[in-house]
Amino acid sequence: MDFTSFPPQEVVGQLAEVLNMAEAVQSDLISEELPEWKKRQQSSCIGGPPNACLDQLQSWFTAVAESLQQVRQQLKELQELEQKYTYDNDPITQQKGLLEGRALALFRNLLEHSLVVERQPCMPTHPQRPLVLKTQVQFTVKLRFIVKLQEFNYQLKVKALFDKDVTEKKGFRKFNILGTNTKVMNMEESNGSLAAEFRHLQLKEQKVAGNRTNEGPLIVTEELHCICFESELNQSGLELKLEAISLPIVVISNVSQLPSGWASILWYNMLTSEPKNLKFFLSPPAASWGQLSEVLSWQFSSVTKRGLNDEQLGMLADKLLGQKAQRNPEGLIPWTKFCKSISEKNFPFWLWIEAILDLIKRHLLSLWNDGCILGFVSKEREKSMLTGKCPGTFLLRFSESSRDGAITFTWVEHDLYDKPVFHAVEPYTKKELSAVSLPDIIRTYKVMAAENIPENPLRFLYPDIPKDKAFGKYYARATEASEPMDVESPTTTGYMKTELISVSEVHPSRLQDNMMPMSPDVFGELKRSVAPVLQCWNSPKDIDAVASDLGEFLPEDFQMFENMPNLDCN
Repeated sequence: MDFTSFPPQEVVGQLAEVLNMAEAVQSDLISEELPEWKKRQQSSCIGGPPNACLDQLQSWFTAVAESLQQVRQQLKELQELEQKYTYDNDPITQQKGLLEGRALALFRNLLEHSLVVERQPCMPTHPQRPLVLKTQVQFTVKLRFIVKLQEFNYQLKVKALFDKDVTEKKGFRKFNILGTNTKVMNMEESNGSLAAEFRHLQLKEQKVAGNRTNEGPLIVTEELHCICFESELNQSGLELKLEAISLPIVVISNVSQLPSGWASILWYNMLTSEPKNLKFFLSPPAASWGQLSEVLSWQFSSVTKRGLNDEQLGMLADKLLGQKAQRNPEGLIPWTKFCKSISEKNFPFWLWIEAILDLIKRHLLSLWNDGCILGFVSKEREKSMLTGKCPGTFLLRFSESSRDGAITFTWVEHDLYDKPVFHAVEPYTKKELSAVSLPDIIRTYKVMAAENIPENPLRFLYPDIPKDKAFGKYYARATEASEPMDVESPTTTGYMKTELISVSEVHPSRLQDNMMPMSPDVFGELKRSVAPVLQCWNSPKDIDAVASDLGEFLPEDFQMFENMPNLDCN
């Protein structure tokens, strides 16, 4: 830029205005945009929406840095001009030093906030459970410098440190970082961003006499630690110390501790954003149901295609808060009730949820994604949902009594007085579902009663979807089942094919005498036509006679009941 065509006072004024604008933008970036990005990252770490805005933040930081660099360069050119020509009360001479100081201070402040943890510590073996690290298992973590200037490429060497500058925590475990804990940041390995990724780090506990894990104030899965990253920048007279810190991590020594460790990560990142609040669980705050319900839904949507709807969340609210949940949806839930307290079923709420998540991922993922499983339905609610439905209508829900995760189905029938009768099968666990898929269990399920031929009582998936339409595409042996078995042609192994079938034995008094596969429309027509007759006949013998004959009627025969004369029920 040629300054000779501008009055000195105007040049100084324009540079000052550029610095004012840069300072205002930088202030917003550091005090608002960067903290908001970090909050979004916390949410994404615990299953929330993906946090993909770092590229935008980098472009803003880089734009401000480039502006400040241009101002500094122009000030150097002004200095050269000043050496050639100056005069008394020259504005350039009077203001240049102040402008240089402001530009350098703003540039330093921007750089000091530019080192961020792009991807939090995570074991590749458990990508959906970041921030829980197991000793002697490799984990990865990625750093980015969000001021992208070519002159910084290969100039920043980052070192990882464990629990640096953390106030002494009596009884807390101490760890060493194993592996290559220093990396040089470059633009070639991360799509042009200035980044460094640590891929082979491990943690090993320090064996300190008198510092056993059971002597600490907190259990292992409530101890919080952090990994700090340091770097130095020395260039063109600019000397800076840079630092970034990971979100708090939980260190476990056995994979069985992973569910409880993940509960701690959920609770912390749901309720606070202080990165060094490592004593958080000495007095953990309570969470509102509004906060927790969103996080619970994220646990499902992050590993499946479907989160939890309002009705499912309502059942969980009642389980944690009782019926008062309906009156106070923002009721507070203490940490102990979420993860540590022993419920009436003798296991914590979160471990029950975690076991159901594992059951879905291993055996029920497609059914859950397609909405076939209502899942979280109380026994009282399922009865109200099935009441009035066609006999054989059933729904799938998760067992409330199984710690390790189980699923059951309940179906409805109607007695001779048109009262609903409900049947629930013993829940299926991972063990049973590993042998036979749930759709095949539903397809082949039979009920056995004395002197009755085994029949499948399951007709319609709630609310009224024919069973085979809902589950047909999942049947593993649908084609084989439709073909008669040729006992004269055994398989190449020499054995006849077999099929595992779930059978329940039910007392005859709890079953209908006739379990004909009526459609919901036919069932509704039958109820409208026959109900007035059954209400008026008081003789049990007559009722039995009518009931035994119903199986012989076709739908077009129902009109005979409509044409019968009115009976006097008195």
